[in-house]
Amino acid sequence: MSVTLDSDDSVVVLAHEQFPGRAKTAVGVLRYADYDVAAVLDRAHAGERVIDHVPDVDDAPIVESMDAALEMDPDALVIGISPIGGAFDESWRPDVQTAIDAGCDVISGLHYFLADDPEFADSAAESGADLVDVRRPPADLGVSEGQAGQVDADVVLTVGTDCNTGKMTTTLELVAAARAQGIDAGFVPTGQTGIMIAGWGIPVDRTIADFAAGAVERMVLDAAADHDVLFVEGQGTIVHPAYSGVTCSLLHGAMPDALVLTHSAGREAIHGYESVALPPVETYVDLYESLAAPVAPTQVAAGALDTRAFEADDAAREAVTAYGDAIGAPATDPIRFGAETILDELP
Repeated sequence: MSVTLDSDDSVVVLAHEQFPGRAKTAVGVLRYADYDVAAVLDRAHAGERVIDHVPDVDDAPIVESMDAALEMDPDALVIGISPIGGAFDESWRPDVQTAIDAGCDVISGLHYFLADDPEFADSAAESGADLVDVRRPPADLGVSEGQAGQVDADVVLTVGTDCNTGKMTTTLELVAAARAQGIDAGFVPTGQTGIMIAGWGIPVDRTIADFAAGAVERMVLDAAADHDVLFVEGQGTIVHPAYSGVTCSLLHGAMPDALVLTHSAGREAIHGYESVALPPVETYVDLYESLAAPVAPTQVAAGALDTRAFEADDAAREAVTAYGDAIGAPATDPIRFGAETILDELP
């Protein structure tokens, strides 16, 4: 799947009543995408500014509706929310319809495909707007042939203790840190937000199960031809009651040389499945390494800890140190303290 936005395109990001905490796609676009964000749609925070909630990204106004955002002459609307199951919330329909009628492209990472919605499709045909469903996988995927381990590039995969532990963020921060050191590093996007940011990729969680590892393998083989080191965006967690299959497909399809284990400080239960307790963080090292071993042995070489639960840097540093001790590898919070300290431990 490719996203056709140019770097000078202006976008509006829909994040109604979820910004910023439960709108990780919106925050990812604000932090890492090249195009200009003209506004964020959020009824709960209308009249405020992005910087009031996410201080380390480019600022933009928060407005109540797409009608208000049209005053800024945007090129596209991006759905910045990815709920469990990827469903479309009907309360978003007026904003999406307004964008289409105005000729704005609409880019969505939902499992609900906007292009298959008759009302949206008919309106887009009239206005000339493009409906881009980034979770629609290619039609020509096949099974993995176990070739990713043969590429010349070093391959690093982020894995997690849970969903929403910073796998994409850690991956992109490692790419940036590597490039700053003159390393020819590539980013392999495997989820909707990463695809929106990079402009290419295959949504592994929408791929037929038999072909999921093959989709990962294809991306690694393609990207390895152009880079010395690849950082592959992880998904889910191997202990997730719903998403473990996606995680396993990434682990076996990428055949990585090293793993970076991500975790959110204070997290005790699976996100969205609070009756399922997280295992102790130290047990994940053996879980991931033993699962990988029969296909392509690898090791947890570093850790990344989301320390948003701590206001003070000293407390966050102590948590990072304790996390590194628990998993037996160097660790950092890549947003708070940078990714350089763990980059040096990777292939």
